[in-house]
Amino acid sequence: MEDNTTLLESLLERASEYGKTSFELIKLKTLDKTTDVVSTLVPHSVVFVLIATFVLFLNLGLALWLGDILGKTFYGFFVVAAFYILAGIIIHFFMHKWVKKLVGNYFIKQMLK
Repeated sequence: MEDNTTLLESLLERASEYGKTSFELIKLKTLDKTTDVVSTLVPHSVVFVLIATFVLFLNLGLALWLGDILGKTFYGFFVVAAFYILAGIIIHFFMHKWVKKLVGNYFIKQMLK
């Protein structure tokens, strides 16, 4: 009878250790994936900010140049704004699903890597 109690205690102790080890493994895997995703996003964010700054100054220069050609400075800004509203409408209606799928697949690929 005492052997059965000792075996049961040993079994419960091993099951408890297995549960703790499994939980630690899940925590470490989650930390690894999170670190991988964040370490990938940070350089992409820096590049995005640099490209956005470049595009901003390019648009300001283009708007001022077009305004100079058209005779009034604000006309150039209207032309650039009209281009962006037209591009936004085209992307929203025709490319929305494609962009959503592309971004979703990127994040899934990063999480499963």
